[in-house]
Amino acid sequence: MIQSIILGLLQGLTEFLPVSSSAHLALAQAFFGFSEPMLTFDIALHFATMIATMIYFREDLVNLGGQWFSGLVRPDSRKTPGWNIGWAMIAGTAITVALALPLKPLVERLSTSVFAGGVALLVTGGILCLASSMAPRTGAVRLFNALPMGLAQGLAVIPGISRSGATIVAGMISGLSPQEAFRLSFLMSLPAVLGATILELKDVSSAAMPSGWLVGMVASGVSGYFALKVLHKVVTLGRWRGFALYCVAVGLIAMFIGR
Repeated sequence: MIQSIILGLLQGLTEFLPVSSSAHLALAQAFFGFSEPMLTFDIALHFATMIATMIYFREDLVNLGGQWFSGLVRPDSRKTPGWNIGWAMIAGTAITVALALPLKPLVERLSTSVFAGGVALLVTGGILCLASSMAPRTGAVRLFNALPMGLAQGLAVIPGISRSGATIVAGMISGLSPQEAFRLSFLMSLPAVLGATILELKDVSSAAMPSGWLVGMVASGVSGYFALKVLHKVVTLGRWRGFALYCVAVGLIAMFIGR
């Protein structure tokens, strides 16, 4: 049970903070002596953090979702933020799926390599360094923002590439304000995580579950919720550099361990 709690806390914190949960879980599972990734448990932890995301953004999901559905029947509602964000979520998810599915065989191979995860963490560190040097933008969400953010989310299936970091930075590069990039990044993650969960469940079995897995899911969801609060402040204040240095340090350690 202690292992489940530790892995759950690790997943919750690293899923949202820009340091890559997949790389940290791989390192932790290697530390605990698991011979191969516990895919079923990983999926359960991702599902828990998805629930945490829905709770955190519950007002946006209700308000923006209502605006988008209203826009389907009322032309005047198509000038609302929800209309643009809804279509950006749909387009971004489609781009993610188109990129991520062909990468699945590669991702499965890389997920067993601690060295590869370390290299990818160095890439994440570089992305975060870029974010720390960017001047804040002020743009609102438009459909074209879905292209770079969808591509970033698709590439983030590679273990070690931070989904939150890559998508938020891609959104800011495309002109979004940090707050809008933060919101769209996590709203866009919901259909992607749900789809990945459904897709992977057919290939897994309960035998891959450690004891105390339910407690691990709770730990993942609770820690993830508070990690979202921390990341919101990081994005708003532009405090990326510490996370960049952390990713570089952990990446170098992983490369040394996995060489």
